[in-house]
Amino acid sequence: MEQNVRIQSTKENGTLRWLVLLTVIVGTFLGRLDQTIVNLALPKIIQDFGITVSSAGWIATAYILANAVFVPIWGKLGDTIGRKKVYVLGFSIFILGSVLAGFSWNLPSMIVFRIIQAIAGSADYPTAMAILAVTFPAGKERAQALGLWSASFAAAAVFGPLIGGPLIDNFNWRSVFLINLPVGIVGLLMALAFVKESVSEKKTVKFDWWGALTLGGALASLVLVLDQGLDWGWLSTNSLLTYVAIIVFGTVFYFIERNHPEPIIDLKFFKNSIFVNALTNNFIVFMGMMGSMFLLPVFAQTFLGYNATETGYLFIPMAAALMLAAPIGGALIGKVSSRYVIAASTFVAAIGLYLFSFLDAKSTPIDLMIPLSVMAFGLGFGMAQRTNIVASAVPEQEIGVASSILALARNIAGAFGISVFGTILSNSITSHLFSISESSAIHSVNPVAFQAGVALIMLKAQISSYASVFVTASVIVFIGAVLALFAKVEKEVTGVEVFVE
Repeated sequence: MEQNVRIQSTKENGTLRWLVLLTVIVGTFLGRLDQTIVNLALPKIIQDFGITVSSAGWIATAYILANAVFVPIWGKLGDTIGRKKVYVLGFSIFILGSVLAGFSWNLPSMIVFRIIQAIAGSADYPTAMAILAVTFPAGKERAQALGLWSASFAAAAVFGPLIGGPLIDNFNWRSVFLINLPVGIVGLLMALAFVKESVSEKKTVKFDWWGALTLGGALASLVLVLDQGLDWGWLSTNSLLTYVAIIVFGTVFYFIERNHPEPIIDLKFFKNSIFVNALTNNFIVFMGMMGSMFLLPVFAQTFLGYNATETGYLFIPMAAALMLAAPIGGALIGKVSSRYVIAASTFVAAIGLYLFSFLDAKSTPIDLMIPLSVMAFGLGFGMAQRTNIVASAVPEQEIGVASSILALARNIAGAFGISVFGTILSNSITSHLFSISESSAIHSVNPVAFQAGVALIMLKAQISSYASVFVTASVIVFIGAVLALFAKVEKEVTGVEVFVE
């Protein structure tokens, strides 16, 4: 009888664990979806508010800045006062911020409400990862859960255009914010019902507020220059001032953290080769993914003439490939060395990026879908190992802080990828324009024919520049694959392999 009770209890606990996973997937997906879906609405917002494109850029910039600054704070608070408390609080405020943004009446109100959304949304990633790490015991099951959850992070970037396009085309831009209300309530009720409270065994006595403030200043300055540097000019006065701010805030932060008894980010993490190698691979992969995801919708709508909904349809195979690859990669844990799986997945993602370099003005939807699917399969295949390595590399009571660092790395990688690829594209267009012009001749004095010739030269320069960007991206991600391949591994007691030097 007692044995039957134990078996039933184990099954119930197993079911509950997967319900917890589903709960945090809903929260993470919704938060990350919001980041991508709003970009599609910007043209309509610009029209309604009567603002410039440059001014509208601050809607996204304000979100990125606030999100980056508050991620480590929420991670530390979650470990201290309770992950469920922080998760539910953040989710509730995010829903409120979404509704307010949906009813915003001008640019300042939109920016304020987006900041509220970002502050609340930044609570999700560090607390969700810590909740899963506590819910699932270390080993294969945890790795699979973390892998599926991480796949939802990438899937949100895919589904943004897919969901946002029809909403905007059939309703209006406010719908992309208001849709968060019904979905968010479901996610909130799931969290209240299924997630159990957990805190770190190590209690925080003195919260590192000065460390949080200086880290926030450094991160805000870094994200700001990455987001605005191309428009400002990388050597402009504004950019130079942000470089100084990064150095000053970063230096002060370092000395505070080195001497603080309970730092908001423990610098000892960066002496852990397991943690650093996993962080590096995540940075490279997400830089390549977010940079390319930023450019592809622009290419599809500018040169192929697709609208927002049609562009979204291009990402359906990518979503399928991502969701298919994630559990397959997770199933290999304990069977194939983590370094081989991560290296192979990163290499496949690099191939996908390289395939984009063959795009031209005559490309068909299949020409975009195949590279997207290849890249997504590569990303999803190594997702479980990438996330699990970070969770396994630190003590359980510090998973919230460690996951906040991982979230920061991925956010900064995304901003870095968009900034770098945008700069490469801009410089490459100028370079190709000069080289193509020098080798071209327009044999006509007809003004219409002359204008058509100039337009063709510009078109060729722009498309060639996109190819240059994707070749560069594929090389960067390929380097990440090589670095992962040559990292040594050792077996933990749990049987999960981790990186070491």
